[in-house]
Amino acid sequence: MTLNGQSVSRETQERLEHFVELFKKWNATTNLVAPSTLKDLWSRHVADSAQIFQLAPRPQTWVDLGSGGGFPGVITAIFLAEHQDGWVHLVESNHKKAAFLRVALSETGARGTVHPLRIESAPEAIGPCDAVSARALADLDLLLSYIYPWAQKNDLLKAYLNKGRDYEAEVTKARGRWSFDLLKHRSAVDEDSVVLEIHNLSTKR
Repeated sequence: MTLNGQSVSRETQERLEHFVELFKKWNATTNLVAPSTLKDLWSRHVADSAQIFQLAPRPQTWVDLGSGGGFPGVITAIFLAEHQDGWVHLVESNHKKAAFLRVALSETGARGTVHPLRIESAPEAIGPCDAVSARALADLDLLLSYIYPWAQKNDLLKAYLNKGRDYEAEVTKARGRWSFDLLKHRSAVDEDSVVLEIHNLSTKR
């Protein structure tokens, strides 16, 4: 199996397939994603999420903000299972979605923990991390305010954020309040989208 042009092991493929079946079952009663996107689940959600780990394919400690239906947090945690190292802390305040995430992690053998709390409370509850991810959560300025407490604890922290076609306006707005280094990775699944890789985050004095 290949995702975004990269080969995926049989074990990871089986975990991903099991996750997709679980997702479809739960989505029938718990609104995890918009029904209109279900038919493109693999390309729209799984492959889009997989490119986060593929940009940083090594065992490390992740925090995934607003994990929702598990994109990209559970996908990253599934890839880490193959490495038998690294961990994903999934932050999701909706208790129904958090329940799904726990089942998904348990049944796929993925490496992660679910934290059913508000993002603002997460830095104190979780502690330091190496990387932060978020997808379809908030505009960049607000995301950076969520990420900043972790950046204060780790000068080497990187954030990987899926963004759509309006990302440039978000970057311009965010630079009014934040200083950061930025790498733009063109999305492997949508030519109008990008993954923003951010590091050296600090506030402007």
